[in-house]
Amino acid sequence: MSTSTSALAIEKQMIPQNEVQQVELLTEVEDLHGGVIVNMEKPMGSEAFASSLRASKSRWKQQGKRAVWIKLPIEYVNLVEPAVKEGFRYHHAEPDYLMLVNWISNSTNTLPGNASHRVGIGAFVMNDKREVLVVQEKNGKFKGNGVWKFPTGVVNEGEDISMAAVREVKEETGIDTEFVEILAFRQSHKSFFTKSDLFFVCILRPNSFDIQKQDMEIKAAQWISLDEYAAQPFIQKHDAFGIVAKVCITKLEKDYAGFSPIPTTTTSGKTNYLYLNSRDLNKL
Repeated sequence: MSTSTSALAIEKQMIPQNEVQQVELLTEVEDLHGGVIVNMEKPMGSEAFASSLRASKSRWKQQGKRAVWIKLPIEYVNLVEPAVKEGFRYHHAEPDYLMLVNWISNSTNTLPGNASHRVGIGAFVMNDKREVLVVQEKNGKFKGNGVWKFPTGVVNEGEDISMAAVREVKEETGIDTEFVEILAFRQSHKSFFTKSDLFFVCILRPNSFDIQKQDMEIKAAQWISLDEYAAQPFIQKHDAFGIVAKVCITKLEKDYAGFSPIPTTTTSGKTNYLYLNSRDLNKL
């Protein structure tokens, strides 16, 4: 071995292996707010990922990027620890992935928080006999107390409020309905872990009347008179339920306008619904 070759070998031994080999940078896409998003689509070892993340993060800082988002599929759980050690934190999690984020800019951190609210619906459905569709639940806070209540449920991701109301009534009672209006809504806090809750009271028109209740969650379902529903001691005792009952009665007997869904198109071409008092709007 020549002297020069021997010296080169000694030099390589003195340099860490991860600096001898070129580090593979992570692939990213730019977001709309001066940051980047890394979608991990292939498995990596923890050490290799840590090296790539450090090198990539250094480059992003030089480029003036503000934040880095890393989307980790659930099967890449081995990459969570090295990411956290590099300053990343949890932002949110879904059934199939975890989202991590790191604000790398020296400017004020303006990262948006995780979703703060859960959205629910209550469905007021009444037939021509002035009977309202009600259920008794097998689980939850209403379990075993004999209270008849409106069908309720949670709006799914990507689902509109009006569609959720129709779906929940069908799932719990087997009744087909047509959405009419939002009558009122309530905001509460700390109702689902640390999340706040938005609950929309909706009126729907029944298109069928033969009840076929869901056995898993619903103990009983039936049509009862609206007056009987409103006269329940539980409804009379609790303001929120009593006021909702008054709103429903007022809608039927007096001049009360709710919020109807009006389809609108966003700048990206998607269809959304704007809920408004269309009756009074059309008078203008």
